[in-house]
Amino acid sequence: MGDVDLVIVGAGPTGLFAAYYAGFRGFSTVVIDALPEAGGQITAMYPEKVIYDVAGFPAIRGRELIANLVAQAAPYRPTYLLGVRAEGLDRDPDGRPLLSLSDGQTLRCGAILITGGLGSFSPRPLPCAAGWTGTGLVYFVPELNVLAGRDVVIVGGGDSAFDWALALQPIAASVTLVHRRDAFRAHAGTVAKVRDLPVRILVNAQVTRLIGDDEVTAVEVAVKGEEPATLPAGAVVAALGFTADLGPLAEWGLTLDHRHIVVDSTMATNLPRVFAAGDITEYPGKVRLIATGFGEAATAVNNAAPVIDPGAHLFPGHSSDAG
Repeated sequence: MGDVDLVIVGAGPTGLFAAYYAGFRGFSTVVIDALPEAGGQITAMYPEKVIYDVAGFPAIRGRELIANLVAQAAPYRPTYLLGVRAEGLDRDPDGRPLLSLSDGQTLRCGAILITGGLGSFSPRPLPCAAGWTGTGLVYFVPELNVLAGRDVVIVGGGDSAFDWALALQPIAASVTLVHRRDAFRAHAGTVAKVRDLPVRILVNAQVTRLIGDDEVTAVEVAVKGEEPATLPAGAVVAALGFTADLGPLAEWGLTLDHRHIVVDSTMATNLPRVFAAGDITEYPGKVRLIATGFGEAATAVNNAAPVIDPGAHLFPGHSSDAG
């Protein structure tokens, strides 16, 4: 059983900033996320998309923001447990949380901070592609250069599908977007940008088969009213969206409001020593923005400080004085 001052459940922007702030306050920190990489929704859905509403950055790509947040926390050496889920919550005789993890570990915590964004989320599968994941089929693209020079087929009609088309078109051999309807969920401006590029868009169409031996080399596409066509495909990006739920956290006894965790002005939940911050929270006037999550993370850590260490003060002092 490991002992740690603060366990952060969720490695998105809010959780990563909380890891920095907890380190700044002098606490040992473990960051847990079910995804295999830090970054949460940004890494999974839009790492190459430019974000304009993060304070101090007129514009910054999602990947760069996550890299900066990891670097900001790095001097305090948080421990990252990625590809691991937070499971059961119990208590030791002193009331400290005992958090069991999907890999069999148990952590004794001074406090827990839930920064899970959407909660635990998983991609909606491409129906015809069972068994192809990792052999040419991907559900998000952490590194664009991996697909450079390939014929890429993107399946979907939402923002993610069109964002991938914009990002991949300059480096891929070809980009084809396949959508089962003739209307798109993506932002109209993004759709217009993609239409101006040499991207082939097939509507009222579905990918019905992936073709290849050890790797995908082609796909079969059925277009309404036409004969099935075979397209070259060195990679298939299934941008069909994600399903999200709180997973085991829903069984902890937290007060919930439509899958969101209810918190007070200190970011405390109804459970002792359990706080929450970021998109996963709910309170009157809640605004779900990355910028809001950063402030909530600082509020949560500072209010958790005297819970973790009764000798700690709520006010942390100024970082510029700490060196």
